[in-house]
Amino acid sequence: MSNKMLRVKRIMLILGRNKHSKTHWSQAQKKQFSKDRALENFDDFYGQVFGNRWKSIRVALLTEHKYMGLVNQFGDSEETVAFLEAEGAINLRDIYNAKKSYLAENAEHMSSGNKVFKIDQRVEAFAESQRAQEVERLYKDDEAAALHKRMDNEKMSDESVVDFKKSLSRTLQENTEMDYQRLIDPNIGTSALHEFIPATSLKGMEDYVPESDHYKYYSNQADFPLSIEMEQSFDFPENLNVYTYEKGNVSTFRPPRKCSTGVLSHFLFDGASILPALALDVQPGDRVLDACAAPGGKSLLLLQTLRPGTLVCNDLQESRVNRIKRLMNGYFYDFGENWKKRRCFITQADARHLQEYEMYDRILVDVPCTTDRHSVTENDNNIFKTSRVKERLRKPEEQAAILANCLKLLRPGGTLVYSTCSLSPVQNDGVVHMALSSVFSDTGMTVTVKELNSVMQPFSDVYKFAHPNTLKYGQLVLPFLPANFGPMYFCKLVRNIQ
Repeated sequence: MSNKMLRVKRIMLILGRNKHSKTHWSQAQKKQFSKDRALENFDDFYGQVFGNRWKSIRVALLTEHKYMGLVNQFGDSEETVAFLEAEGAINLRDIYNAKKSYLAENAEHMSSGNKVFKIDQRVEAFAESQRAQEVERLYKDDEAAALHKRMDNEKMSDESVVDFKKSLSRTLQENTEMDYQRLIDPNIGTSALHEFIPATSLKGMEDYVPESDHYKYYSNQADFPLSIEMEQSFDFPENLNVYTYEKGNVSTFRPPRKCSTGVLSHFLFDGASILPALALDVQPGDRVLDACAAPGGKSLLLLQTLRPGTLVCNDLQESRVNRIKRLMNGYFYDFGENWKKRRCFITQADARHLQEYEMYDRILVDVPCTTDRHSVTENDNNIFKTSRVKERLRKPEEQAAILANCLKLLRPGGTLVYSTCSLSPVQNDGVVHMALSSVFSDTGMTVTVKELNSVMQPFSDVYKFAHPNTLKYGQLVLPFLPANFGPMYFCKLVRNIQ
């Protein structure tokens, strides 16, 4: 046979391995999710700020929060109250009043304690370490060492920092010295300006935002006059029925049911959300603004007090405004027709640009924040996504702009409550400090901070509060397994009459 007839087909066998799907465990382990980045960030920052307390806060934060039930007065309210009490829930107003009476009777035996946590120094130290890490990542070792030295020298030579506590008793006129050290001598030239290359000027780093920039908003400098007064009274509206389970009881509420009028029987929400709305102390006939109202729970609670003469519920995005409308339609009969004509209006605008100056008696400013509990438990709409780094790092600046503008919307003598659902001292006291400084610089406006520690003390059987000496301006509800509400920060400000 010829060679042509003995042809052998050569078959090349290539062994390959199929890739696993994205949901396979081997792939999932390699990917870092947004909630993982959030938890890693919190471990670094909150671990240093809160110390040993962070362990218990962390466990509670990763566990589903505890709910409260707000009875809808425009449904079958008596039946709803009887139903909730039969389930073992307790009226929050009854708990508050009972504890308040007990504290009044035992006032001479109570002591506030004197333990002080130096949050200021901890935030400053963490920000400094973040900046140092960024420098070492971006520059060579020898350049980084030189830059560290230059930063330390600048820090030591800066004598313009004003101690916060001392500033409470000082006025702006006492600090009139001008710093001429930053003026450039033309005889020397401008070569010094080019010695330090900022990170944003490096090739490929045009969009880089230093993580440490987030912490610069927390400042101890006080360049505005400030007064702090103890709040003497607190009113829990008699017609407001909010139910909860006692501390340590993890029972859950049943879902709301339809009443005979077609509305829902009760509203379920994180129990700490009630505190900013109650601290606002709305009086009958007040004109009230909820500047960042979505999803609408706090607005709903304010309406249930029957006190606002007018309530304006505002938010920025159309989707969030629609959430408010859906909530109101579920709890008020024929809301779109009757309530709109009488007392409630829903608007869509950026709270930083509202111009109804000196129009409101009460303003609630529950700003968008890092939403700590959501950030460590959900990946959807998570602000720790890599694509949202700039948005997250500039969040305190946005919050301060909202707060500063809302202070201008407040009539002289009016009350504003600022709140977040974050543990961050930067987004809490830091933003309040920055906004007060900004509004004084722009308009000369001054405010009085209301110290709420004494009026919040009767809630201690329900909530876990941060030690008051750890906070400059407000109150903070800490996540705590036996009472897993929050986090919720809130601060009460009264605009002074000039």
